[in-house]
Amino acid sequence: MTSRASLTFADGSPVRAASAIAAFAGGWLIAQDDATHAAWWRGDSITPVRVIEPIEGLETFSAAAGTKHLKPDFEAACVMPGGAVLLLGSGSSPARTRMSLVTTAGFSVADLRPLYEEVAAAFGIPFGRLNLEGACLIGDRLRWFQRGNAAAGTSTACVDVDAAALLAAMTDGPVPRGAVPVGEVRRYDLGRVEGVTLAVTDALALPDGRVLVSAAAEDTPNAFDDGPVVGAALALLDDDGVVATAGLGLTKVEGIAVRTVTDDGLELVAVVDADDPDVPSEHLALRLWW
Repeated sequence: MTSRASLTFADGSPVRAASAIAAFAGGWLIAQDDATHAAWWRGDSITPVRVIEPIEGLETFSAAAGTKHLKPDFEAACVMPGGAVLLLGSGSSPARTRMSLVTTAGFSVADLRPLYEEVAAAFGIPFGRLNLEGACLIGDRLRWFQRGNAAAGTSTACVDVDAAALLAAMTDGPVPRGAVPVGEVRRYDLGRVEGVTLAVTDALALPDGRVLVSAAAEDTPNAFDDGPVVGAALALLDDDGVVATAGLGLTKVEGIAVRTVTDDGLELVAVVDADDPDVPSEHLALRLWW
């Protein structure tokens, strides 16, 4: 880790619940999973960008206010062809099956619950146990990662979906089952920390076809409630399994993106959620090599 700093908007308010980061229009788009706005970070400036309309008249959501169940929970951000960023809801409740396609001109939102139900079926789990927290584009496929939870009976896994069909579904109205083809499932064992399973919090595709994921060992019984984090890591994956891991201590990285590709590794930008709406999220600069 070469640097670490807080994320605040120009008015001094905190960037809250940073859950994903993606390159966007000369800067970075940071998803806030409990708000209707993302944060657009360019140089020394961070400005809000609306990514979904108010939900029941609210712009932010929290357990303390009794509104956590309403939050859109955008947990993954993926750069699509043309530079738009697709924000994907986690699917961990019926309110969290929306996606938002964000451009500099605006956004479009679609509720894709039938697709989420198909993904749950592919994983062999009930819809209520979904918790999709990472996504990356590999060729013409979106690789989508389930954050496993041994206590809830789910494993860390990913599934490929047709990216062009997914983008078409964003604009074609109601999405019937089967409209977005769901492909192969891969499962991964990232290990454990103090008996708690390491599970994916974000994913990015590398130029050589492998995938880098961030992971956290969070002691929680389900996909809805927060719990203590007892460890965190980065893991390098290929189609057959885990190639290598690097520990991050207790730093629960929620989003990662490539800043620079080097001869022997990567320079990354990452975001960390403080799990407290009054405390700013952080950004990290990471140097990774192998």
